[in-house]
Amino acid sequence: MHISVDIIFKIAAIGILVSVLNLVLKHSGREEQAMMTTLVGIVVVLFMVIQMISELFATVKTMFQLY
Repeated sequence: MHISVDIIFKIAAIGILVSVLNLVLKHSGREEQAMMTTLVGIVVVLFMVIQMISELFATVKTMFQLY
C-alpha cells in the first residue's frame, strides 16, 4: 500500500470544486442542487477513503498471513 500526496491533492480538488459549485448554485437560488452537489462530493471522497481502508486491511491480512 503506497499512500502518496496525490490522494490528498485529489481530495482537496474535489473539496474546492464542490465548494465553488455550492456557492454558485446557492447564489443562483438553487439550494436543492447545491445540497445534492455537496452530498455527491462527500460520497465520492468516502468511496476513495473506503478503497484505501480496504487496501490497508488487505495489506494487514497479507502481512500476518490471515485467511
